[in-house]
Formats: sequence, C-alpha cells, structure tokens
Amino acid sequence: MAKMNNKGQALVEYLLIIAVISVIVISVVKLLGGYLQDSVTKTSCSLVNKVYVEGQKPGEGQCVEQ
Repeated sequence: MAKMNNKGQALVEYLLIIAVISVIVISVVKLLGGYLQDSVTKTSCSLVNKVYVEGQKPGEGQCVEQ
C-alpha cells in the first residue's frame, strides 16, 4: 500500500479551527459593537474636552460642546 500523506488533513483542520474562531469573534463584535463604540466615543470626548451624551441605543452616543 502507498504511504498516505497527512499534511493536507492537518491544514484542513487548522483552517476549520480558524473559521470557527472567526465566526465567534464576529458574533461577539456584532453583539457588543454598540457598547464598544460608546466606550471609544467617551474616551475621545474626554481627550478633546467635550461632554459625552448618551444616545437612545448603544452606539448612538456623541460628544457635544460644554
């Protein structure tokens, strides 16, 4: 019998693991995206001496003049 090559199988397994991790990361970012955007906006408001005003939904906050 011919010797089987297992390199291709290992490559496919690594690609499947990367694909699953990518789907999980994208899902988490979609779920928490508004909250992440708000935290970045709050930080940028404090850097430019403006006041952060919360929006009605997560991700809708904005900076306004004092």
